[in-house]
Amino acid sequence: MDGRVLVVEDDVFIREVTALGLRRAGFRVDTAADGRAALVTWRAHPVDLIVLDVMLPELDGLEVCREIRRTSQVPILMLTARTDTLDVVVGLECGADDYLRKPFDLPELVARVRSVLRRVSAPTPSRTIAVGDLEIDPGAFVVRRDGREVELTATEFRLLLELARRPGQVFTRELLLDLVWNHRFLGDSRLVDVAVQRLRAKVEDDPAHPRRIRTVRGAGYKLSGG
Repeated sequence: MDGRVLVVEDDVFIREVTALGLRRAGFRVDTAADGRAALVTWRAHPVDLIVLDVMLPELDGLEVCREIRRTSQVPILMLTARTDTLDVVVGLECGADDYLRKPFDLPELVARVRSVLRRVSAPTPSRTIAVGDLEIDPGAFVVRRDGREVELTATEFRLLLELARRPGQVFTRELLLDLVWNHRFLGDSRLVDVAVQRLRAKVEDDPAHPRRIRTVRGAGYKLSGG
């Protein structure tokens, strides 16, 4: 089996078809039809990944994501309607690791789920990396700033790690999508921009005027050692 997935979707047809497709792909699947049921199920049965619809009764997907992120870094793949661009950005800001627009094809969903799980479980080098006042311990999955531990999601950690492996190098958004999200053909630069924004909020003294994670206009981002 490839892992355990919780599918949270109020549309019974989409929920059952999605669950069936994931089971056929080798996953164990739990389901929930609303936000409150999702939290109850998640707390009772730990999972490896959550497929979470934005529009839900009781608690919407954004509130569910925020609540989960208070205590857990479990990967979250957000589902959103094709026209809801704002939901994409807000979902990522709430801590979702990736998103998929409706309507979607089941093979695409399965591929995206496997991609998220693959990158969060991928082995990382054990050598500690120090860049300025940041210390990144890949083996322990820990980041310290001035000696104090910084809470990062799995995606934020991998983004910082990629930048820190080559401080001073400019990474294009396309390269970061490939390295961090494994999006070789389905990428969206908003994933990168929102993840950088969230990361800056945690490692910068003044996120509005960053000195660690710099924007290189027209090119991408780089991590400064200063």
